[in-house]
Amino acid sequence: MATLSKNKTGLFFGSFNPIHVGHLIIANHMVEHTDLDEVWFIISPQSPFKKKSSLLADHHRFALVNYAVEDNSKLWASNIEFNMPTPSYTTHTLAFLEEKYPMKDFSLIMGEDNIVNINKWKNYEVIINNYKIYVYPRPNTKESEFHSLENVIMVNDVPQMEISSSFIRRSIKEGKNVRYLLPHRVFEYVSEMHFYEK
Repeated sequence: MATLSKNKTGLFFGSFNPIHVGHLIIANHMVEHTDLDEVWFIISPQSPFKKKSSLLADHHRFALVNYAVEDNSKLWASNIEFNMPTPSYTTHTLAFLEEKYPMKDFSLIMGEDNIVNINKWKNYEVIINNYKIYVYPRPNTKESEFHSLENVIMVNDVPQMEISSSFIRRSIKEGKNVRYLLPHRVFEYVSEMHFYEK
């Protein structure tokens, strides 16, 4: 009897405050140009270390990600961490997902600036030994001992876009037009709700 192959799912963690076209370009590139079947955006809950005013409520950020990916069947929004203990650690989220979705083969997606500091993560050895990590390039990042690990896959042809959520928030506060930095539905929702204006 043939065994079913597991669905290869890349996990892209972030606060997505707000999600922007740079996030989508990375996720779409990973699902179209690697062996990943799909990418889940794992939205991080409110951090106790961030000012609440700077971070939209969890349900709003979840809605924005859903709007951003609604027309792409390979990209998904996940609020899995919203009901987990805080602060949320990637290693705990991975363990929870493994148990909940046994037919998924989970991997991580992260920027090169994160892989060089992965030794600061909780239980990082468990992560690097048990999960593939798809790494996209970041400017001015020096190669580290982690770049050459067996489970680290450098995806060097990902288009690099220097767009940040903080730049978008600051621009909105200053009354600038950010319509081309956000997916259309996201831009509409942010504008209608007057997010980040104060």
